[in-house]
Amino acid sequence: MFHWLTRIQESTDSADEIMRYFGQMLEDGRHVFDLAAGALLGGTDVESIREDVWGTDKRINSNERRIRRRILTHLTAYGAEGVGGHLAMMSIVRDAERIGDYAKNLFDLGALGGEVPPEFREDLIDLRDRVSRMLAKARNIYETEDEVSARAFGLDADAVCRRCDEQIAAIISSDGPGGAAATGALAYRYLKRVTAHSANVVTSVLVPVDQLGYWDEDEGDES
Repeated sequence: MFHWLTRIQESTDSADEIMRYFGQMLEDGRHVFDLAAGALLGGTDVESIREDVWGTDKRINSNERRIRRRILTHLTAYGAEGVGGHLAMMSIVRDAERIGDYAKNLFDLGALGGEVPPEFREDLIDLRDRVSRMLAKARNIYETEDEVSARAFGLDADAVCRRCDEQIAAIISSDGPGGAAATGALAYRYLKRVTAHSANVVTSVLVPVDQLGYWDEDEGDES
């Protein structure tokens, strides 16, 4: 579906810029996720990474605005030509931005001194590492439009999201300390949302515009 960018006749540079900015958003999303998850689960000193977390998130937001401006400029010049591709790009750019937002939520849990239930810690660390690897794969799949890898990514994302839901249910039904239970449940929630938004980006190479967001069905209950 990204072939529409190469058909912008007015300026190939503009198309290249959009691709470059979006690739940077995905790279930054993984970076801020790794930093934030380290603050909560890896013992990283919060203050030592705070500036990097917020600076990276600002760059993600700035690149999102750059992409939107260029798409709107092209729509103004060419009207409905390629509108489906433009709408799809708008959608997945938002997903890339939300990865940064949920990573910041993880950072905030660590900054507040939150501790996860000890019986769930190893599982959360395992999921953190798994999601980080998926974020690294996401950029390559998006750039190559590899449909086989995109389908495999979707299956992995489903498995991670199901695991997060199962663990949230387990925490809620446990008798553990309230603060740790809340931190653990939120950590799983944010890991799930990062995974879902990355899956939205990757699976956009498989589905038409009206089916974008399949892994994002519970978007309405975000906080």
